[in-house]
Amino acid sequence: MNIKLVFGTLFGTGFLPNAPGTWGSLVTLPAVYIVAYFFPLFGIPIFFVTSCVVSMLCAEEAQKVYGHDPSQFVLDECAGQSLVFIATGFTFVFVEDLLTLLIGFLFFRFFDILKPLGIDKLQKLPGEIGILADDLLAGVYALICLHLSEYIHLALF
Repeated sequence: MNIKLVFGTLFGTGFLPNAPGTWGSLVTLPAVYIVAYFFPLFGIPIFFVTSCVVSMLCAEEAQKVYGHDPSQFVLDECAGQSLVFIATGFTFVFVEDLLTLLIGFLFFRFFDILKPLGIDKLQKLPGEIGILADDLLAGVYALICLHLSEYIHLALF
């Protein structure tokens, strides 16, 4: 298999049944947490930028093999999902952080699946940029919702 397809499918995650984008987002969570733990200051931003760059480099090959915006290509989900946590201060108390990861995951999947607020328009952009842009905007919206929910939680409790 072509190395671009290996990375683009997140090492085969994109071939899992029923919801490859959800699987791609889900397998990103442990990677984000591990990166945040070992590189607390710049780990997630570097992970995010790297996943964006590699996504752009691999998307064309995936489209040649699988067609326009293929469901097997889930590296864009990795980029969008990691963006959700780019400004998150994990406590490294696993139970607390697990809840943060779960809420961020649910917000991201909500925006990525339903594509409200202009996300659907970005998906229609041509080529690699269209594959990635909608996931990035979904990530921005999910990041905002995650931080608003943390603020509301702190204000109430």
